[in-house]
Amino acid sequence: MDISQNAPNSSRFQVSKFILMGLPGIHEWQHWLSLPLALIYLLALGANILIVITVRHEHNLHQPMYQFLSILAIVDIGLATTIMPKILAIFWFDVKAISLPECFTQIYAVHCFISMESGIFLCMAVDRYVAICHPLQYSSIVTEAFVVKATMFMVLRNVLLTIPVPILAAQRHYCSRNEIEHCMCSNPGVTGLACDDITINRFYQLALAWVLGGSDMVLVFISYVLIFRSVLRLNSTEAIVKALSTCSSHLILIFFFYTTIVVVSIAHLAGKAVPIFPVLLNVLNIVIPPALNPMVYALRAQELRVGFQRVFGLDKNVS
Repeated sequence: MDISQNAPNSSRFQVSKFILMGLPGIHEWQHWLSLPLALIYLLALGANILIVITVRHEHNLHQPMYQFLSILAIVDIGLATTIMPKILAIFWFDVKAISLPECFTQIYAVHCFISMESGIFLCMAVDRYVAICHPLQYSSIVTEAFVVKATMFMVLRNVLLTIPVPILAAQRHYCSRNEIEHCMCSNPGVTGLACDDITINRFYQLALAWVLGGSDMVLVFISYVLIFRSVLRLNSTEAIVKALSTCSSHLILIFFFYTTIVVVSIAHLAGKAVPIFPVLLNVLNIVIPPALNPMVYALRAQELRVGFQRVFGLDKNVS
């Protein structure tokens, strides 16, 4: 164990780095999981980069819905890249050591990107609400300026509110254990090694989850309640199907996003019996959505598929 002695008090020690042990219980063969994780990561990178390029390249995709999708793609790239290179380094090269500043930075980045993803889903829900419930005012309400302001608000909200998480973690004293039974730096996993009281850390973590994730989830739910109420008032079945089809991709993604967060939270509470379960779910919860999001939209949005064909030069038969 790598520890350094504090000058003022020779009896107190501070670890100089943490050791990420990987997936608990399967350290001997966890490297076999590196191939599927690497493939998912490459898929996420490629698909999201393609989304960003296509939305930027195609003028008919310069609509708020696709602009928010492009922003979501950038967030997904950042989220997956925050943890995957280190995880692959652990699995392939046994590079388990991570410095304290690097670990706290990873904690901050993961919290910030996940909160940003939740915020963008809320923006997309508002976009669909206005489009379906107030179609005549849509072009005057959801403008390019609205997209910029909503995005900047979400960035500032998440950047500022998540800063205390790594700061509070860095203020703790880590005097003995430095082995984390995880393949990434999670706030509970790191602060659980502290030798002093972590009540404030736990309180802020819980408060942050409710203020950011909880409020976003409630507002998304309210948006879709209003959307469904408005859609069910339509007289034509065809009109109902058409209206719901415009938000089906978003519904699938937000259902998956918030469901996995709830499942991961429950798994952490029951993680003492099978410790690998919450750890593996936590990793998959960060890696799979960035790969899933562009695939769902690509399968269900014809304009996006046509844009892909044009980007790849396969548009000879595309009008």
